[in-house]
Amino acid sequence: MEKQTIFSENELVYPGLASCPACTSALSLRTALKALGNKVIIIMPASCSVPMTSLYPKTAVKVPMMFVAFTATASTAAGIAAALKIKGDKETNVLCWAGDGGTFDIGLQTLSGAAERKDPMIYVCYNNQAYMNTGTQRSGATPFGAYTTTTQTGKIVAEKDMQAIVAAHKIPYLATGSPSYPHDLFKKFTKSKDKEGFRYIEIFAPCPPGWGFPTNETIKIGRLAVETGVHILYEIEDGVYKLSTPSKKVLDKGRRPVNEFIKEQRRFAKMTEEQMGEYQRLIDERWDDIMAHVEWTSAKNTS
Repeated sequence: MEKQTIFSENELVYPGLASCPACTSALSLRTALKALGNKVIIIMPASCSVPMTSLYPKTAVKVPMMFVAFTATASTAAGIAAALKIKGDKETNVLCWAGDGGTFDIGLQTLSGAAERKDPMIYVCYNNQAYMNTGTQRSGATPFGAYTTTTQTGKIVAEKDMQAIVAAHKIPYLATGSPSYPHDLFKKFTKSKDKEGFRYIEIFAPCPPGWGFPTNETIKIGRLAVETGVHILYEIEDGVYKLSTPSKKVLDKGRRPVNEFIKEQRRFAKMTEEQMGEYQRLIDERWDDIMAHVEWTSAKNTS
């Protein structure tokens, strides 16, 4: 039996966040700060997390935070990281906390620049697959077939493969996570803390109001995403792909049909059988691609 992670008792997020009930960004931020500790500066672009944490004049987080424009997250973080280096501060981590709109779309340019330069920061995208803070408009992360206010008959193209885009920058550490698997998420933040250079963690963040499911099913939806292969938990560490324990179990047992994930959410209510088949094909293709990388880099690393 795998040894369970012992979480820190140090609470850096106050109770009573101004979030929607069962907000997975709030759950993930709490886990992240438990792993990273007090020596953190958070850079946060326009997103759900800004009103969630900081309704003026108060803040719900016990570490320094800076709010910036959508486009400026990684560039601001790069400047702060450079200032910390000049001061000789090797302990403080710069943490970018952005949604998919501020990562996949509007923030991509400065993210790419920081990743290419290997600027020292941990860039987190909590991916709730749409612009939720402004009323659920489609983003580059919105999946095929999903309803949003700007794709009212369902999105007709697949989401952007942001993980592959970031991985192409050859950064030292990339990981995916889910608040439905807090021990796995905590371990990945703990590992990222001790890495150097640019680190990227993408968190699958189910959104009850945006996706259309009851708040008491948030953890269930996140687990279904992993069990169906919609979200694969893995790491790329110094170029080597490593499948995480929850997804290893899925590999051993076999994936559940993607329809079991779809049917739980109103955003997919207009999907036809043909579209469901296409979405399953896209998920199968993504799964096969990651598994091929896992097998190839693991074999190369042990040869």
